[in-house]
Amino acid sequence: MNGVELLIPLSLAIAFVFMVMPLFIGYFKMKKMGQAIREEGPEGHLAKSGTPTMGGVVFLTSILLTSLIVGAWQREMTFSFWSILFIMFLYGLLGFLDDFIKVFKKRNLGLNSKQKLIGQIVGGIILYAVMKSNGVTDELFIPLIGNVNFGFLYGLFAVIWLVGFSNAVNLTDGIDGLVSGLGMISFGTYAIIAYKQEQFAIELICLATVGALFGFLVFNKKPAKIFMGDVGSLALGGMLATISILLHQEWTLLLIGLVYVIETLSVMLQVASFKLTGKRIFKMSPIHHHFELSGWSEWKIDIVFWIVGLVMSALTLGILYN
Repeated sequence: MNGVELLIPLSLAIAFVFMVMPLFIGYFKMKKMGQAIREEGPEGHLAKSGTPTMGGVVFLTSILLTSLIVGAWQREMTFSFWSILFIMFLYGLLGFLDDFIKVFKKRNLGLNSKQKLIGQIVGGIILYAVMKSNGVTDELFIPLIGNVNFGFLYGLFAVIWLVGFSNAVNLTDGIDGLVSGLGMISFGTYAIIAYKQEQFAIELICLATVGALFGFLVFNKKPAKIFMGDVGSLALGGMLATISILLHQEWTLLLIGLVYVIETLSVMLQVASFKLTGKRIFKMSPIHHHFELSGWSEWKIDIVFWIVGLVMSALTLGILYN
């Protein structure tokens, strides 16, 4: 894809979100439906109660339509192309059902954790089966060591990778604009890696995602007019894990997605510490809430975390292409 062609998926995805999102927000406001804020969360978040949610429906639709239109035009509908869109759809559907139950059925818990986990695992198993049927090996590239064949254990790794990062991005989506900006950085970095590998189908979807998230950030920045909901965050995390697998650069997600990793570790450490000692390490987890309760504004958290994402993405590209 040349310079002009790169702008097409970006522009189409942005335009779709700009056109549809105001209508989507208007519908939620007309129906007086919005996000219910948990009382145990930061006190400042209570003012956000009633803010429209499920914005991920719009930007995922934008990604899907943009990818299909440009993919058909460029003839880039490879198995990698369909694999990413499949995970986006399945994980997005799980998140949609969760959000739908919360918003429309007025059940604050949505799907239970077991139901979501089963759906995520099934998606991972299907992805692995598709990869095997298309000749993808069970090799995992480990820096400083090289490719290591793990056999069927690679399938287990792939499932854990998908489930782990899907939930990690979901945990990170706790303040206005955070995941929207981080997602643009993460997918933009993978667009570069895909371009270097000449995997243009993956590059196309990454660019469409960057465009859709840019459009969404306009509405999701502080003060957010709409939240992405689980429909957006679960899908984005699953897509990132899938892309890292298909590019055979799984390890890069630990650096490119370092913020997601830290957010998840903060929850795990908090739970473990409280169960073992009765004491909490952080004022609140995930860690972005700790900084909120320490006096940081949401904008400051966004900017600092985005900078971390940019630095780690630049480091990753430097390691790969130095």
